[in-house]
Amino acid sequence: MSVSKKFLYAIASGVTLALGWPSIGSLYPLLFVALIPLFLLERQVYDDSLKNEPSKLFPFVYLSLIVFNILTTWWVWYASAPGSVIAIGLNSLFIAITIQLAHFTRKKLGHFRGDLALIFFWIAWEYFHLDWDLSWTWLTLGNGFANAPYLVQWYEYSGVFGGSLWILLSNVTLTRWIYKSQHTQTPLFSIPNIPSLFKWGMIICLPVVFSLYRFYTYKEKTNPVEVLSIQPNIDPYNEKFGSVSSADQVLKMFNLAEQKITPQTEFVIFPETAIPKAFDEDLFEDTREYEIIERFYKKHPNTRIVIGASTFVVYGPGDKIPFTARQANSGIMYDYCNTAISVGADSEPEFYHKSKMVPGPEKMPFPRLFKPLQDAIFDLGGTTGTLGSQKERSVFISSQNHKAGPIICYESVYGAFVGEYVQQGAEILFIITNDGWWKDTPGYKQHALYAQLRAIEHRRSIARSANTGTSCFINQKGETSQNTQWWVEDAILGHINANDDVTFYSKYGDLLGRLSLGFGILLLIMAISRGLIKKDS
Repeated sequence: MSVSKKFLYAIASGVTLALGWPSIGSLYPLLFVALIPLFLLERQVYDDSLKNEPSKLFPFVYLSLIVFNILTTWWVWYASAPGSVIAIGLNSLFIAITIQLAHFTRKKLGHFRGDLALIFFWIAWEYFHLDWDLSWTWLTLGNGFANAPYLVQWYEYSGVFGGSLWILLSNVTLTRWIYKSQHTQTPLFSIPNIPSLFKWGMIICLPVVFSLYRFYTYKEKTNPVEVLSIQPNIDPYNEKFGSVSSADQVLKMFNLAEQKITPQTEFVIFPETAIPKAFDEDLFEDTREYEIIERFYKKHPNTRIVIGASTFVVYGPGDKIPFTARQANSGIMYDYCNTAISVGADSEPEFYHKSKMVPGPEKMPFPRLFKPLQDAIFDLGGTTGTLGSQKERSVFISSQNHKAGPIICYESVYGAFVGEYVQQGAEILFIITNDGWWKDTPGYKQHALYAQLRAIEHRRSIARSANTGTSCFINQKGETSQNTQWWVEDAILGHINANDDVTFYSKYGDLLGRLSLGFGILLLIMAISRGLIKKDS
C-alpha cells in the first residue's frame, strides 16, 4: 500500500469517527463503519510483512486518532491550551499503542485472534483508562450513542463498554468481509458473502430491537420529587473568581430560586462552585454566604439546598494527613476541595468532596514527579493542584426522605463511579457543573448528553444544574426536558421520579471491561509466547 493511500485511509477513519460523534456531526450510524479504513490499513501492513516489504503502521494509526481527537475535543483549548495538547496527544497515543499490539498479535496468532485482539485490547484500554492519574475517558467509543438513547437502553446491563463492543464488532465484521472479498476477488454482494452480511445484520439489528422494545415498554414508578434547578450564568473568566463578590453571586442565585420555588419543592440545586470563595468547612456558618442560605431555608423549611462550593478542610494534631494536603505559611496542614453542600432547616450542613478529578487542574498526575509544577496548571474551579477527596460517595436526604446523589461535574462521565451513589442508596441523581470554561462549543453539549447515558445505566432520574450551558431534567430512559440555553440566566422547576431498584450495571459495574482486560492479557501472553518459541526454534 502506498504512503499516500495510507494517509487517505488514516484521515478517512479519523474524520468519519468525528462525524459520528455527539455534537460534532451527530451522525451516529457512521460509528458502525468509521474504523473500517483503519482496520483495512492494519491488515494491509500485515500482508506487506508477509511479503517482506517494509511497511509502517503506527504513524498512520496515530495520525488517524489525532484527527479524531482534535475534531471532537478541540474545545479543551479554551480551558487550558497546554492541557488540550497533552490530552489529545496522549489519548491518541494510548489507543494507537493498543492497535499496534493487536497487529503484533495478528502476526503471531493469525487473523481470527488478531481481530479478537483489536476488540479486547481496545475495550481493555478504555477500562484501564477509567482509574489512573491520566484518566480522560471522554472518547470512550460507547459514549458515541449519547444522542441516541433509544438505541442503547441495554446499557443498564453493560454500561458504555457495551456500546464500544457494538461499534468494534461491527467494524471488525465488515472489515473481514471486505478483506475476504478483496483476496478472493469476489464481489462484495455476491452469494458467498451472504453469511457475512447476515452476521453483520444480526450484530446491528438485535441490540436495536431489544433497545427499542425496552424503550417503549419501560415504565417509571410514580414517585415524584419536585426539584428546582438554578442556572445563574456567571462568567467563569471575568466574574466568578474576580469582579463579582462571592456573596453577591450567591444572593443572585437565591433571588432566582425565589421566583420559582413552591411549597412542594424538595430540593433546590445550584451549580459547581456556586460559592467560589473558599472557606474553612468548620466555619461555614460564620460566612456571609451562609447567612443568605439560612434566610432562604428558614423561609422554606421543607426544602433541601444542594450547592457547590470551594472549601478547605483543616487538619489538627492527631489527624491522618492525606498526600493531597498542603501546608500554609503558619504550618497548618489543609486540603482544598471541590465540594457539594447540603443545607436545610432540619440538620447541620453536610459536605461531599468531589473525588473523580480532572487530570491537571484538579489532580496532579504522578504527584511525586510533578507536584512542584501544580501551581502552573490552569485554574478550573478556584483552586489548582491535587484537590482533597473522599473514599465513599455521599447521599443527601430531603425532609420527605428522598435520597439524592450529588455528582460534581467530571464525575458524571464515569458510569460505574456514578453507580457508587446508587449503591449508597441514591434514588435520584443531581449533576452540578460549571461548563462555562469551554465557551459555546461542543464541550458543554457533549457533557450534558453523556448524562443521559448515566440515567439509562442506573435507571435514575437526573436533575442537572450548570453555571451555564445546559441545565435540564433527564428521565430514567435518558430523555431530557426543560433544556436551558447557553449563556442564559434561568431557573427550571420540575418533577422527577425516585427509584430504588438497582440495575445489573449498578450492582456489577464494568464487568465487560474487566472481562476484556482478562482476555486481552491472555491473548497478549499467547502472542509473546508464540514469538519467543519461534525465535528459539
